[in-house]
Amino acid sequence: MILTGGCRCGAVRYEVETEAQLPVYACHCHQCQRWSGSVFSLQALVPEAALTVEGPLTVYEKTTEDRTSTQRICATCHTRIYNTNTRRLGIAVLRAGTLDETAALDCKAHIYTAYKQDWIELPEGVAQWAESPPPDEFIAALMK
Repeated sequence: MILTGGCRCGAVRYEVETEAQLPVYACHCHQCQRWSGSVFSLQALVPEAALTVEGPLTVYEKTTEDRTSTQRICATCHTRIYNTNTRRLGIAVLRAGTLDETAALDCKAHIYTAYKQDWIELPEGVAQWAESPPPDEFIAALMK
């Protein structure tokens, strides 16, 4: 199936080729809170090769001690569309809220919960980690 999405002004549009609805997760880290202007960022991991983007993008890179994160942002309205990083080659972290159809999204995990707002209650039975999850456990939670 083809999932579509884009930025809020419509200048950037994308398609994701996938066999099923995307599993999404919420990141509660302070960087995601600041980037989104909200209490968490809702994201989906997709193979970068499955993502086709059209429209004007601005690229922003942030380097920390262990990786470089490359953000792709609409050059017109500055909506974050996706990012990649040097620790997960070939994987795009898509901002799930930019999908055209979001009603069927199912949040499978919460990460960096040590930084979540105290008034947010996480659902029972949903995988969660206080910091960055072990990759194998994280992928297993997303595939449930």
